[in-house]
Amino acid sequence: MYADPGIIRKILTESGDTWAVVGLSSNRSRAAYGVAEVLQRFGKRVVPVHPKAETVHGEQGYPTLDAIPFPVDVVDVFVNSDLAGPVADEAAAIGAKAVWFQLGVIDEAAYERTRASGLDMVMDRCPAIEIPRLG
Repeated sequence: MYADPGIIRKILTESGDTWAVVGLSSNRSRAAYGVAEVLQRFGKRVVPVHPKAETVHGEQGYPTLDAIPFPVDVVDVFVNSDLAGPVADEAAAIGAKAVWFQLGVIDEAAYERTRASGLDMVMDRCPAIEIPRLG
């Protein structure tokens, strides 16, 4: 239910190419760093969202989603599950089309709210694993 194959395909191929990656910093040892690299290889624009607002993979970072001065299509969430719900709510507030909670990031109430807001959502999956499977 939280990782419907049709929704995964739609987010990766139809929802748009601007991905805000919440939790992405210049720390190369963090999963977000590698996943963002894979997304870029597959043609996505990766926008780092982190309190430090660092430039990562050549893209200017922003401290929050609402600080990004252009439209975001997908919000990819790399924060702890207890912090993920408010990020999903912010994604809806800024007009994103979809929210993607990474492996291990689970908030069923946030999933229900996000879907009820009209956004597509995947939870507890990794786009860097899913996107090569589209072939």
